[in-house]
Parts: sequence; structure tokens; C-alpha cells
Amino acid sequence: MNIDYSQFLNMIPEVTLMALLVIVFIADFATSQRAVIPTSNGEANSSSRVWFNPLVCLLMAAHIVINIFPTTASVAFGGMYYTNPSVGVIKTILALGALIVLIQSREWIQRPDTQFKEGEFYMLIASTLLGMNMMVSANHFLLFFLGLEMASIPMACLVGLDKYRHNSAEAAAKFVLTAAFSSGIMLYGISFIYGAMGTLYFDDIAAKITATPLTIMGMVFFFSGLGFKISLVPFHFWTADTYQGAPTTITGYLSVVSKGAAAFALCSILIKVFGPMVEYWQYMLFIVVVLSITIANLFAIRQRDLKRFMAFSSISQAGYIVLAIVGNSAMSYTTLSFYVLVYVVANMAVFSVISSIEEHNNGTVDMESYNGLYKTNPKLSFLMTIALFSLGGIPPFAGMFSKFFVFMAAVKGQSLSTTPGILAYSVVFIALINTVISLYYYLLIVKAMYIKPNEKPLPWFKSASSTKLALAICTAGIVMFGLFSMVYSWIDSASVASM
Repeated sequence: MNIDYSQFLNMIPEVTLMALLVIVFIADFATSQRAVIPTSNGEANSSSRVWFNPLVCLLMAAHIVINIFPTTASVAFGGMYYTNPSVGVIKTILALGALIVLIQSREWIQRPDTQFKEGEFYMLIASTLLGMNMMVSANHFLLFFLGLEMASIPMACLVGLDKYRHNSAEAAAKFVLTAAFSSGIMLYGISFIYGAMGTLYFDDIAAKITATPLTIMGMVFFFSGLGFKISLVPFHFWTADTYQGAPTTITGYLSVVSKGAAAFALCSILIKVFGPMVEYWQYMLFIVVVLSITIANLFAIRQRDLKRFMAFSSISQAGYIVLAIVGNSAMSYTTLSFYVLVYVVANMAVFSVISSIEEHNNGTVDMESYNGLYKTNPKLSFLMTIALFSLGGIPPFAGMFSKFFVFMAAVKGQSLSTTPGILAYSVVFIALINTVISLYYYLLIVKAMYIKPNEKPLPWFKSASSTKLALAICTAGIVMFGLFSMVYSWIDSASVASM
């Protein structure tokens, strides 16, 4: 069998990621020393490689620079793989999120009890990102499923990477069980679609799909399986426990990069494959969005553990992300991509602060630890406040614009004289009310830092240089993405070119 290797030129993001993976593997293999399991006092005999993290960050930055310019639409491997400018943009956003995670992780990964796993950590991050790229470029359900599993299995390893501290092993077990269950449900739905259509190619299915019992059941099961990955209600029960037990750096990665890839894949498949059945999945999205935003907001108010708090925040944010799909228009791609980009920088800023405080507070992440934080660590408090304001949608930060565009996309082309139009406007109104609720619980953290008294606040500490750099990137994004329209225009031009 002859293979046309020139088609790999259509897969530059995946090729550069594979190159990064190989370089990191060789560097780790050539320079690592024999490591032992940490002792009870947290010591390990692996030597520190101060150059390793900067090397990986530079490689990821080079990957972003190479792929930041939108490419023309192209396919590979018999049409199973496709790319276009819009797909290229979302891959760049995912890579940016991974880069921030890599920068922020340096302080944690070089602890005595984790530094011997440094190489594995970087390779697992690259592997999950490679799977996400394959997932968003899939034009065939089989390739989509393979990409999803390429992202999920290394992610389970990342969740359990810190198994000697906290509840990381338990979190990994819950993640694996949930991922296996959701994958089974998804495969069950894909089998229904294949049985009804006789093909797994997206274009072929879209050309002849009609609303039959088999296709409706297939769509529902497929959506349910992907709903687990995005943490939509009622598929969200694993989220809080997994986020709480995973290392904080991984929790941030799981909440933004993984969620963004799954949301974009859902948007693409619903519009591209199940477009002729829009009247069915649109009602399904209305229900899921309302449940996700409302239930997550109510549960977030009750949380005192910051990682569980951010878990329910991420469930609510997932509802806003999916709300962009309701409009079923070209604006959906633009709005979803922009929302994910803003969410990446805002959420990673919060997790950078949480991770830094956790490292200097004996691993504690409860909200009481933030009481009076402004008195001893005013800069961290200020940056945390900006990030929370952006997540809550307070102007002039980027989060306000991303929410505004989501609401616009949801009602675009909808008429109040039709039932779907009335429901769309109603869902947006409910989302607006929930935005006010989210402001309340985000301000609980601000209140703790600035107002609540604390006789023994967390002492002043100097954040690591890597944490400062991650916070600088995130803060710049929170401010600039809201004030400068060129970022939204770049995403919108790519989406228009992909139509």
C-alpha cells in the first residue's frame, strides 16, 4: 500500500506537536537520573533540571508561532481529517492554554516529591493536546473518537500524577470510571448513527440524515457522552471531586483547555452533522444550558474549598459556552472561540493564584485562607480580583464582552414569533439573571481578601518567577482582549473564511 506522505503537510499543528513530544522524550531520557518513590518527608533523589521547563515552554511557544496564521481548508487521509482557518484558530487557543499551564507548573513540578516526574508531565500535556487537535479536526466519527481517547487517557494520568498528596489517586479513579462510562455511551450513539446512515463521514451523514428513531437516539447518546467531557448538567457529578483531588495545575488545564476542545467539537458536529435536525438538538441545548448555569451557580455559593468552588464555576461557564451554539450560525464559531480564549486567560489567572497560595500554605485551598490576604499579599489579591471580575462579566474586562457576544449569538436570527425564538430569548434572560448570581459568589472571594478580618493572615511570600510570568500573560489577556477588537476580528475572519 502506497501512502502519500505529502498529506502530512496539511497537519502542521499535529506534526509540530509530535516533534515537541519527541524532543521532550529524548531530553528527559538523556538527562534523567534514577528516581525513587518519595519518602515520608517528601524527599527524592532526582536532580533538578532548571532548564527543562524553559525548554518545553519555548518549544510550545514555537508551536504557537508556527501555527498562529490561519491556513487554507484542506483534508487528509481520505477526508477523515480536515482543517480550515476556524479550526486553526481553536488549536492556537488550546496551545496558548497549554503554554500558560506549562509556565505556571514550574514551581509545583520542581518540588522534591514531584520533580522526578517532570518529563512524564510534559509528555502527557503534549499528548493530550495532540488528541484534542485530532478531535477538533476530525471529519469522521472514528477519528473523532480516537482523538477523544488520545486526550482522555493521558488526562487521567495527569489527574493522578500527585498520588502521594491529597486525593489525587481517588480523583483519577473517578475520572477514569466516568470517562469509560461516557465513552461507552458515545460509542453506543455512534453505532446507532452508523446503523441508520451506513457511513461515519460527517459530510455523508449530513447529506442524507433525517429525523428517525435511530438517528435521534444516536444524537442523544452522542451528546450525552460529550456532555460528560464538558461537565454539563446532568453529566457533571464527577467534576467537583476530580477537580479537588487533582493537582491544582492539572485542575486548571482540565477546566479550560480540555473543556474548550470538547465544546468546539460539539459545536462543529451539531452544526455540521446534525444541522438538518436542528429543531431537535436546539431544545435539548435549551434545557441543558439552563440546568448547567443555574444548578452550578447555586452549588458554587455553598463551597468553601476553592478548587470545588472553581469546579462548579467551570460547570456554569460550560453552560455559557454551549449557549453560543444555540444560534446555529456562523457567529457561533466566532463567539465560542472568543469565549474559550477569554475563559482560558481568566480561569488560568485564578488557578495561578490558587496554586501559588497552596504552595505557601501547606497545601490548603479553603476560602478562609484568603481572609485578609490583601494586607500581606496585595498584588496577588489585585490580580485575583481582576480575574474574578472577568469571569463574572464585569466591564471593562474581556469576560463582559465574551458574555455579550454569547448572548448575541444565541438570539441571532431568532424571531419572537416562533417557539424556538421565544425559548432562545428566555434562555438568554435566565443566563443574564445567573450572571448576577455568579457575581455574588465571585465577590465572596473578593470580600474574603479585602474585608473579612483575620488575626493571622497568610504571611507575605514571594511568588515564583514562573507564576509571575503566567499571571502577567493572563492579566494582559484579560485587559487587552476586551479593549482591542483585533483579536475578535482575527477569530471572526477565520470563521467567515471557513464557511
